[in-house]
Amino acid sequence: QVQLVESGGGLVQAGDSVRLSCAASGLTSSNFEMGWFRQAPGKEREFVAAIRWSGDSTHYADSVRGRFTVSRDNDKGTVYLQMNNLKPEDTAVYYCRATHRITGRAYWGQGTQVTVSS
Repeated sequence: QVQLVESGGGLVQAGDSVRLSCAASGLTSSNFEMGWFRQAPGKEREFVAAIRWSGDSTHYADSVRGRFTVSRDNDKGTVYLQMNNLKPEDTAVYYCRATHRITGRAYWGQGTQVTVSS
């Protein structure tokens, strides 16, 4: 059974940095793409960043490119989202998602709140 658990959110000020973690278990192959998404109040969930469980390919939304960095530690089974120079518009619940590259089946974590005050 796949389980994703996010952590690291909180209340920060504009310009601060935060690192989110997504601890993954039950991923029985490396054929997964790990993604970060976020959902602000009253808005749809949107893509933030993604990385493959194997290889170094990464992707970012235009709104975070250059400020956010996604990485993984295969030994720890954890994916990270380093967020620098945070802005109030980054305030959202951040979700981790694991998507099987062949079947397309997706698994979601429960989310972690990030609030950026101005």
